[in-house]
Amino acid sequence: MKSNDISIAINASPVTLKAPASLSDALQQWQSEPSRVACALNGEFVPRSAYPSTRLSEGDQVEIVQPVGGG
Repeated sequence: MKSNDISIAINASPVTLKAPASLSDALQQWQSEPSRVACALNGEFVPRSAYPSTRLSEGDQVEIVQPVGGG
């Protein structure tokens, strides 16, 4: 890990991002479309409009939930 990288967990899987990183950056790395998911950071819901401005720190826990349709 480089000194300007941070380690976080996305859905309990370790991920390394280049700092500074936002929740939008994490979604991009996780290959999730922001308009189709809901996110929590360290157990707190984050409004979609705040994804770009929500900065991530070393050790953060991100949960990404994507609705699944069924019939």
